[in-house]
Amino acid sequence: MKFKLLLGFGVGLLFWLPACKNYSTDYQQKAGNAEFIHAGVRRITDIIRHDIFAPPVSARIYAYSSVAAYEALVPGYPEYRSLAGQLKGLTPCPQPEAGKEYCFPVASTNALLIVGKQLVFSEGDMEEMKEKVFLDFQAMNMPKDVYDRSMAYGDAVAKHILAWSKSDNYAQTRSAPKFTIEVTDAARWRPTPPAYADALEPHWPEIRTWVIDSSGQFSAEGPVPFSKEKGSEFYKQAMEVYDFVKTQKEDQIATAWYWDDNPFAMEVSGHIAFARKKISPGGHWMNITAHACRKSNADIMKSAEAYVKVSCALADGFIASWHAKYKYNLIRPESYINQYIDPEWRPLIQTPPFPEHTSGHSTISSAAATVLTSLLGDNFSFTDSTEMEFGIDPRTFNSFQEAAAEVGVSRMYGGIHYRRGNEAGLKCGHDVGQYVADKLKTRK
Repeated sequence: MKFKLLLGFGVGLLFWLPACKNYSTDYQQKAGNAEFIHAGVRRITDIIRHDIFAPPVSARIYAYSSVAAYEALVPGYPEYRSLAGQLKGLTPCPQPEAGKEYCFPVASTNALLIVGKQLVFSEGDMEEMKEKVFLDFQAMNMPKDVYDRSMAYGDAVAKHILAWSKSDNYAQTRSAPKFTIEVTDAARWRPTPPAYADALEPHWPEIRTWVIDSSGQFSAEGPVPFSKEKGSEFYKQAMEVYDFVKTQKEDQIATAWYWDDNPFAMEVSGHIAFARKKISPGGHWMNITAHACRKSNADIMKSAEAYVKVSCALADGFIASWHAKYKYNLIRPESYINQYIDPEWRPLIQTPPFPEHTSGHSTISSAAATVLTSLLGDNFSFTDSTEMEFGIDPRTFNSFQEAAAEVGVSRMYGGIHYRRGNEAGLKCGHDVGQYVADKLKTRK
């Protein structure tokens, strides 16, 4: 039902916008409503959740889709500049024909949905939205030649972006060897219950970066030296996590669940196992981006700018975090605590299937928060309603950095990260986000 409501936003939009009896530039104003891009990104989020993409893969989908939307919109906004030559491997996109009229929001929405469709599994759902949205565009009484030309331009940009996506080493990593578990080394990661799944995306650091120079450019601070000894710093960090979960303070429990964002939590009941699907960490921050754009009354171009910068920071943040994860290959609190402190202890939220250091959620949250701060300011308060569909009340934050800091501590409350893993992730994410904010130039 929620999908259908989202798809109908354009029809509702037409009721309050002034009616257009004759061909005029009035359709350009209508088409430029930012809700078109917000709904397109949200549709991609819903399909990512349905198709259960891993968090790093989800960030890749958001980035390519957002770049396509941005690049197809730029020619209509002379004060903005293309990202060609700035993003790794991106060559100039096709240009509109001189002297011809275009409706660039139509081109942008078309490019966004084409790229999104090609990168997800549920292509039929994406096609359904595309059909409904373009019925809304056509209902604006747009001249047919302008509409057709704009659609064709969106097709051309999407084709260019998809060709670029094929050179990022993603396809090659699909058949790369599985991660080898070092069972003789007590400090190393090992699969965790209930699924005891293989390590997720061990070759992700080999994916082409977006803005940062390499996966290891912003090397995260290393973990506390491993030790089994009581009283050691590592043991103390494990005990801190143990105590957070054992005390079960109401506010800490609520915070842990609010930022859980596990796209595939395996639930086991007797002989039955089923998946509990939630929004991904990157999807949560793309939602926050939408909230911020709406609050700041950002037009479609400013919204596209925000999405493309945030999504590139998310994508590079995951690459940087995964570089650290498989470099340090550190044991998760659940495994350590069960072996050395309490064999019956379980984390509050489910431990994801990859090494602990650093916290990926902390890294990408700090990266996204830093980019959003650069765009909208340090004291930009906002209310996030992302978790309402999962029965969790909205939360209000005084700044993006405040939200990112809460993400970090939430991973300790949930029992899946040590303090150092969160702090190092937040620092690395800030560095990545600041680099993206400074390096990726969207204005002339």
